[in-house]
Amino acid sequence: MRILNLKTMKRNFCNNANLIFDRATEDYHIKNDVTSVMNNPFQPETIDNYLYEKNWIDVVQWHLEDIIRDPEIDPVKALEIKRWIDRSNQERTDLVEKIDTYFYHLYNGVKTLPNASINTESPAWAIDRLSILAVKIYHMREQTLRIDTDPDHLDSCRGKLDVLLEQRVDLSSAIDNLLDEIKQGKKIYEGLQADENVQ
Repeated sequence: MRILNLKTMKRNFCNNANLIFDRATEDYHIKNDVTSVMNNPFQPETIDNYLYEKNWIDVVQWHLEDIIRDPEIDPVKALEIKRWIDRSNQERTDLVEKIDTYFYHLYNGVKTLPNASINTESPAWAIDRLSILAVKIYHMREQTLRIDTDPDHLDSCRGKLDVLLEQRVDLSSAIDNLLDEIKQGKKIYEGLQADENVQ
């Protein structure tokens, strides 16, 4: 795993993360096929590589869940997709743990302040939600571009898209603030708290 130096880490981590999430989602939709092989453009064992893979897993699972909701689906096929989704959930959790391990190493030398507060959520689980938001935004934006539906549906989808975009701004800001406070020793979370080297 390649860890950035704290001094070289970008202040607005989520700006970069959102660009990577959007790219992965768009790359998936070039073929729009759950069996497509991921071609991760980022160097292995880097945070950008993990972020891209994380979103790819999310967008594939989004479409697997679409498939399994088909009321006409063959039961054998449904069981196969259900097992696939179960594997996907494990892969998603594994990626979240990799991202948290990255942050664990990044902040391992930070001295926490005596009045540091504990955050109930690790950075990676918040980033997990940010990745899923990117997938939701993509598909809601698709709905706003439809020409085969009525104006009321389009207006409803535009309103929902605005809400999702606002949620992404708010969540991105919250994650960036959390990372900044961890860097300053003002926040700790379970992984950091457990390390004996962190005072």
